[in-house]
Amino acid sequence: MHFSTRLRGALVLAATLISGAANAQLVPFRVGEASPANTYLAIWVARDAGFYEANGLKLDVVHMTGGRDIADAFADGRIDAMHIGLSSVVRANAGGADLRAFGSLSNIIRFALFGKPGVKTAADLKGGVIGISSTGSESDATISIALGQLGMTRADITIKELGTKRLDPLLSGAVTASALNEPDRSRAYAAGLTALVDLAPQQIPWLFSGLVARRDALTSRRDAMMRFLKATIEGNRLAITDEARAKKVLAKEMGIDDPKIIDISYADFKAQTPVNAEVSPEGAQAIIDRIAAPAASHKLADYIDPSLGEALKTIGFYDTMALKYPGK
Repeated sequence: MHFSTRLRGALVLAATLISGAANAQLVPFRVGEASPANTYLAIWVARDAGFYEANGLKLDVVHMTGGRDIADAFADGRIDAMHIGLSSVVRANAGGADLRAFGSLSNIIRFALFGKPGVKTAADLKGGVIGISSTGSESDATISIALGQLGMTRADITIKELGTKRLDPLLSGAVTASALNEPDRSRAYAAGLTALVDLAPQQIPWLFSGLVARRDALTSRRDAMMRFLKATIEGNRLAITDEARAKKVLAKEMGIDDPKIIDISYADFKAQTPVNAEVSPEGAQAIIDRIAAPAASHKLADYIDPSLGEALKTIGFYDTMALKYPGK
């Protein structure tokens, strides 16, 4: 064998061994995805850019349906963190879980309640069926707010669980109405459906897309949780400042091929995302006051833990990110 050939082979083997050793040192970290939406863009971009690996984590995204089974998913070790609204945390904790939101990728309600073709008024909706993702999800919790703005209550309609794919059943008439956020919100408008109530422009405080973990894990796995949050914040910053890259990732992850829908979904993300993934105490309290039973705790500390973000701010991480990714 020629010397140069042997040398090339040795170099390839060495590179493989080094790569394998580096990968072996990565800490496995599993994050749940309750529903594919533009609020998940920070995580998608961070993964695409290699930020989790750079922070020593091997990220796996676990696809789930709404927030119905998050307590079980945490209990049996399927996930280490979850991208989910605080409504699911309140309900899970009422059932004996001990979860906390330690970050947020959206602090306002992002839903619009659309009627199926031909449904344009509250009168058309009365007695009908509203599709949600799952019981206890944000699409479930915020329905009462939308109905209230229409002068209705849940007694006037029937709720049906549809999972994350709710636009097609709406277009086919399988349900009377459904709550949609981006990009399906824009798709529904493009299809000519009527938004009976659009909550997104109202900027209603609501911890809509939290980053959630078990309370004990925020102590026992604090370093891994900190790394996850750092990578996610950097992904968020990159998505805000690199529009072309963010749109490409959004189109790929959401399966969108309509440039107009991509533009609208990205603009909505950029306008609404908290740049440092900080939890809104006001948004969290709004959910607690509405969802938690009278006998349950209404204390913020029993549902949120902002200490990781506060620590990152103290060590200057936010300032470093702002310098690295100037923009919003």
